[in-house]
Amino acid sequence: MGSGSNGTIHGRNVSCAIPESLVMPVGLQVELAELKMELFKDGVSIVVLSAPPGCGKTTLAGLLCHDEEVQEKFKDNIFYVIVSKNTNMEGIVRALFNHKRQQYLSDFRSDEDVVYQLGQFLNSIGPSPILLVLDDVWPESESFLEKFVFRIKDYKILVTSRSVFPRFGSTYKLKPLNYEDSLTLFRSSAFLPNQSQDITDEIVVSKIVKGCKGFPLALKVVGRSLCGEPEEIWKTRAMESSKVGSIFEHTDLLNSLQKSLDTLDSKVILKECFIDLCSFPEDQRIPVNALVDMWMELYNLNEEAYAVAKLQELCNRNLADLVVTRNVVSGFYNQQFAMQHDLLRELAILQSDLEPIEGRKRLILEISANNVPAWWMEQNQPSISCRLMSISTDEKFSSSWFLIQAPEVEVLVLNFRSKNHTLPEFIKKMEKLKVLIVQNYGFFPTELNNFLLLGSVTSLKRIRLEHVSIPPFAFTSVKLEILQKITLYMCNISQVFSTSTILVSESLPNIMEINIEYSNDLTEFPVEICLLTKLKNLSIINCHNLVSLPNEIGKLVNLEVLRLVSCIELLELPNTIGGLCNLSILDISECLEIERLPEEIGELQNLRQLLMMGCSSNCALPSSIMNLEQLKEVVCDEETAILWKPIMLACKNLRLKVQKEDINLNWLYNHRSGPTFVLWIWYVRMQMKAGRLP
Repeated sequence: MGSGSNGTIHGRNVSCAIPESLVMPVGLQVELAELKMELFKDGVSIVVLSAPPGCGKTTLAGLLCHDEEVQEKFKDNIFYVIVSKNTNMEGIVRALFNHKRQQYLSDFRSDEDVVYQLGQFLNSIGPSPILLVLDDVWPESESFLEKFVFRIKDYKILVTSRSVFPRFGSTYKLKPLNYEDSLTLFRSSAFLPNQSQDITDEIVVSKIVKGCKGFPLALKVVGRSLCGEPEEIWKTRAMESSKVGSIFEHTDLLNSLQKSLDTLDSKVILKECFIDLCSFPEDQRIPVNALVDMWMELYNLNEEAYAVAKLQELCNRNLADLVVTRNVVSGFYNQQFAMQHDLLRELAILQSDLEPIEGRKRLILEISANNVPAWWMEQNQPSISCRLMSISTDEKFSSSWFLIQAPEVEVLVLNFRSKNHTLPEFIKKMEKLKVLIVQNYGFFPTELNNFLLLGSVTSLKRIRLEHVSIPPFAFTSVKLEILQKITLYMCNISQVFSTSTILVSESLPNIMEINIEYSNDLTEFPVEICLLTKLKNLSIINCHNLVSLPNEIGKLVNLEVLRLVSCIELLELPNTIGGLCNLSILDISECLEIERLPEEIGELQNLRQLLMMGCSSNCALPSSIMNLEQLKEVVCDEETAILWKPIMLACKNLRLKVQKEDINLNWLYNHRSGPTFVLWIWYVRMQMKAGRLP
């Protein structure tokens, strides 16, 4: 295929010729086959090949163009255009015409005329198959891409970008290399063709390769920098590889990744959200609800959906990944987790650490054993003005905290792995603290001590505790007068709401949301919660030993959302449920033992959505269901849908949404922390209870 004549984009020549053929790069054989299969699918006209910088998007796109099957199908109608940041539609269209040695219909009089003549050009080539590759399309270029879309048979567009464009068909996300392929690619860059590869200790090589996190660009850059160097340099590089940010000493790599952040300069909050992700440990899933709690308070977001939209935009730009472990209804984020690639996390930490400690917006501390930073032990400690503080400790940390002066902190994240963990006394001095997130990544629940000091924090609005044993009477021994939300995830919570020196209604007078998930010792619902009359949202999820609900639950007259999901031993809903006069959403999905809904359910005159996915197909529906005039949607599986079909005939405005079970467990295999192991056990237990496993 000839190179053709060129158009220009801002003075830069534009060629439509495909790049020169390359020897098959390491680790892209499977990806090439999958991408080609996606492109060849009937009905697919646009495929977006998306990944962070340095992952090999351009390389893979070039390989596709040289593939024998692709060449045979599209022949000389393969056009490859490098778009980059400064896009000029006219320059690209001129290059396309020149490449095929065709004349324009006339000089381009307007942008509309450019698009019109492009359409005429493509139609003149058809019906022969056409492949147009638009390489390196920048974020927020939807309007640019739209100009290339025409309804022409066998006209295909492959877009490579750091972002995804959900409006434009299929997306293929290119993942980092596995260890074996990473090692092969590194060796090809670090050693000359005839050079012996035995000069360096394999352990040293392994450490360096793992430090590159599977990024092809990082492997090449680091490999080239070590080529021909003495063994001492290799060992130094290996020792430094464990230090956060050390890999960015290679400016080529830093500049490449920095481009993704540069596109966020006009989106200040979005950029801050990206950097906030480094508040959580490496290689661990980040609960979306934890991010919601953080971002709503830090950035004054009024709705949870706004916070989730920020995360989704980061995912669209390949700055994070969203893992949905179970396909659930919108607005319910308990089954969603964010993941951040290690290299992007290091980039976020690097951005966070650009300012001196005194001026940082967030302070990220990772403590090994009891080795705290030197400045923390100084008598004249620097004044800390950060709004977000994250402290991660390991199994050897003794919970002996030094004092720290950080009065401006609004969000505190404590990540740890020790068997016992004491909340630090310096929390008392955090007068503006609004969000406390405490997460244990060890295999066993951690004993959480010094809980009473939270009574000194007068601004606290949200608490999230994960995988800890909470002391009895914890929430009735202190007054948390403005606390609005409590999330207890995989916690031992025996008697935490039981009455002590203070009535729960006095200790939590403004609580509006309580979430309890994966609580093994929750066998009876804490009746004290029923005294919290301002409660609007109550979720009890995957509490497999919960057998019953108290009749007093009917006193929660302001409750709007009640979720009782995967409570597989729960026998029934109490008759007093009819007292929940403001309830709009009721979710009893996977409550396998509920065989009938109470007659009083017909009194829920504000109920708009009922979710029954995975419920017993023999669950009896009372005649009072017909009284639910505001009920607009029932979400269930195919078996449960049979129960509703007679009712659907009478209720014309009722929508039945049949949802297939879609559970994603792939993420568990790559994250071997204690909590993920426990989640696996819980899932197996639920499936056995439902008869889906032997």
